[in-house]
Amino acid sequence: MNILTEKFNTPYHSAPFNQIKNEDYLPAFRELIKKSEEEIDGIVSNPEEPTFENVIEALAYSGEQLDVVSNIFFNLNSAETSDELQQIAQEVSPILTEYSSKISQNEALFKKIKKVYHEKEKYDLNDEQQMLLNETYKGFVRSGALLNEEDKEKLKKISMELSVKSLQFGQNVLASTNSYFKHITKKEDLAGIPDAIMEQYAEEAKERNLEGWVVTLQYPSYVPFMTYAENRELRKELALANGKKSFDGGEFDNQNLIKELLTLKQQKAELLGYKNYADYVLEERMAKSPTKVSDFLNELLTKAKPYADKEIEELKSLAKADGIDEIQAYDHAFYAEKLRKAKFDLNDEELRPYFPLNQVQDAVFGLANKLFGLTFVERNDLPKYHEDVKVYEVFEAGSRKSEAGSTHPEKNFKALLYVDYFPRKGKRAGAWMTSYKNQYQKNGENSRPHISIVCNFTKPTKDTPSLLTFQEVTTLFHEFGHALHGMLANTLYPTLSGTSVKWDFVELPSQFLENFCYEPEFLKTFAKHYKTGEVLPDEKIEKIAQSKNFMEGYQTLRQLGFGLLDMNYHTKVEELENKTIKEFEDGYTKATQLYPTNPETAMSPSFSHIFQGGYSAGYYSYKWAEVLDADAFQYFKENGIFNPDIATKYKILLSSGGTKDPMELYKSFRGSEPKVESLLKRAFG
Repeated sequence: MNILTEKFNTPYHSAPFNQIKNEDYLPAFRELIKKSEEEIDGIVSNPEEPTFENVIEALAYSGEQLDVVSNIFFNLNSAETSDELQQIAQEVSPILTEYSSKISQNEALFKKIKKVYHEKEKYDLNDEQQMLLNETYKGFVRSGALLNEEDKEKLKKISMELSVKSLQFGQNVLASTNSYFKHITKKEDLAGIPDAIMEQYAEEAKERNLEGWVVTLQYPSYVPFMTYAENRELRKELALANGKKSFDGGEFDNQNLIKELLTLKQQKAELLGYKNYADYVLEERMAKSPTKVSDFLNELLTKAKPYADKEIEELKSLAKADGIDEIQAYDHAFYAEKLRKAKFDLNDEELRPYFPLNQVQDAVFGLANKLFGLTFVERNDLPKYHEDVKVYEVFEAGSRKSEAGSTHPEKNFKALLYVDYFPRKGKRAGAWMTSYKNQYQKNGENSRPHISIVCNFTKPTKDTPSLLTFQEVTTLFHEFGHALHGMLANTLYPTLSGTSVKWDFVELPSQFLENFCYEPEFLKTFAKHYKTGEVLPDEKIEKIAQSKNFMEGYQTLRQLGFGLLDMNYHTKVEELENKTIKEFEDGYTKATQLYPTNPETAMSPSFSHIFQGGYSAGYYSYKWAEVLDADAFQYFKENGIFNPDIATKYKILLSSGGTKDPMELYKSFRGSEPKVESLLKRAFG
C-alpha cells in the first residue's frame, strides 16, 4: 500500500509525514495523475449537455489528492530537502507539467468550457461562480487552448523545460549557500559581535566538529555578522562570498540558466500572442501593463531618492570618522546600526531579550484572537516532518464541534497551522507561507485548510531560548498575515481560496500585519524580558515606533531596484544576447544604486523570487501592496487599531480569497480606492 494514494488516516486528514517514504512519491504521482486524468475523461465523455456544474465545477474539484501530494512534496523540497528528494523533483516536475499541459490543451474539454462560457447568461451564477467560469476560460486560453497542434506541442515542451530549469535554479542557490562557511579561530576577529551571536557561532562550529566559531551565509548567521563585526576585512570577505552565490563560474553557477529561463519565458509569451513575458503576466494583475508598473516604480524612485541620498550621507560621515574615505555596500549594515543606536538609542541585541520567539508567537496569536476571534491549541500527536515543527489547531467561536480529542470542543475548527522556525541544511533561505491543503466547500461540507509558516530565525542554544531581532519579529508578523489569508478562507472552490488572488494583491495581508509591530499600545503587551518579565521601557517602545521609517529611503530604493530589474529582465530579454548578467543587472539598477558596485558580485544569480518562485514580472508587487497596506492601516489608525467593526470588514476581505476583483474587495472594505499618498506620508512624513 502507498500511503500517499490513500485517504490519510490522521486527524483532519493531515499529511502523514511520519509514514511517507521517498520511494512512495514517484509511484504516487503516476497513480494520482492517472486517476485525475480519468476524472477529466469523465467530464469530457459525459453525454449530458455541458453545464456550469458538470464542466466548470467538476473541473475545479478534480485532482484533489494529486494537489495534496504535490503540496506535500514541493513544500518538503523547500523546507526539508535532501539529495534524493531533489533528484525526485527533477523527475516529477516534467511529469506534472506534461499532465497540466495535457489538460489545458484538451480540445474536447475546452470545447465544453467554451460552450458554457459563451452561454453564461442562461445560468444564474453568483459572483464566485462567475469568477470561476471567467478564470477557468482565461486559464485555458493563456495555457494555449487556442493554439494549433504544432504550437501546442512547442508550448508543452517550453513549459516542461521551465519547470525543470527553475527547480535547478533554486537547488543551485541552496547548494551555493551551503557550500560556504567562514571558520574563525581568533576571538579578536569577532570584536563587536554580541555574546548571544558568539554563542550561536560557537554552536555552529561544534556541529562541524571544529574549534572556535563558524559564520555561514544563512540569514541568522550572516546578517548579525555584517551588522556588528568591527573587522572590516572579514565583513568584506563575507559580503563577497554572499554576492558570489551561484555567480562564481563553478558547479552551481546560475548565469546561463537565467538566460535560458528568460528565453523560454519570452518564447512562451510570443507563442501565446504577447509582446513579452511581462505583458503576459500583467494581463492578470491589478497593474495590467509593464508601462504602468514602470511609471509606478519610477514615481516612487523620484520621491524616495533624495531621502536615500541624505541617509547615505549620514553613514558616510560616521565612516569618515573611522578613517574610511569611501564607504562600501559591506559597510552599510554596520554603520546603519551605529546610526540607529545614535539616533534612537536602540540596537538589535539590546532588544533581543525582550522578543523571545514564544512570546512573539503568543502576541501574533493574541492579535488574531482580538481582531478575528481565533484561538490556537498545540497538538503534539499530529505527524510532523521535523522535530522543530509545531502544529496548532485553529478555532473560531461557533457551534460546529471540532474533531474528537480537541481541548476546545465548543469551538469551530478553522485550520491546521504548522510553524517551522529554525534554519537547517535542508531548508532554503528566507521565510514563506504555504499550504498543504486548500479550503473549499463541497456537498455541504466546509473542508478547512492546512497552512504552514516557514522561517529561518536564530536558533535557541543550550542556555538561551530563540531571541528575535526586531526585523525577525516583523518577519513573523508578515508571514502570519499570509497565513491568516489562508486560515480564514471561506470560498466554494479551492482554486479561488485563500491566497489564490491577483499576485499584486497577495502581499496586502502580510504587509498590513507588520504595522502592528510599531504600535506602542500593542508592543507593551508582549515586549517583555525573557528572564525578568520586565516590560520593554516606554522610551524604548517609543523609539521603536519612531524608528519605523529609519533608512526608509535606502530600503525603498533597494526594493525599487529589484522591481525595475525584474521588469526589465521580462521585457528586454533580447539585450542579453550582447550583455552579461552582470552588465544587465548593473545597467538597470544603476539609478537605485547608492554604493559602488563590485565586479565580482551580482544578486541576479540568487534572485530566487523571480527565477524560482512566482514573482517573475511581479516583484513590484511588494511596493504596490505597500500602498494598499498603508492605506488600510491608516483606516484602522483613524478609528482605533483594534476597531471590531473595521476588523470584521477586513476579515471579509481576507476570507473572500479570489472570488472578486481585488479592487472591488478593497473598496468594499475601505470605501474608496487606495491612495499612494498614504504610503508617502507613512514613509517620509
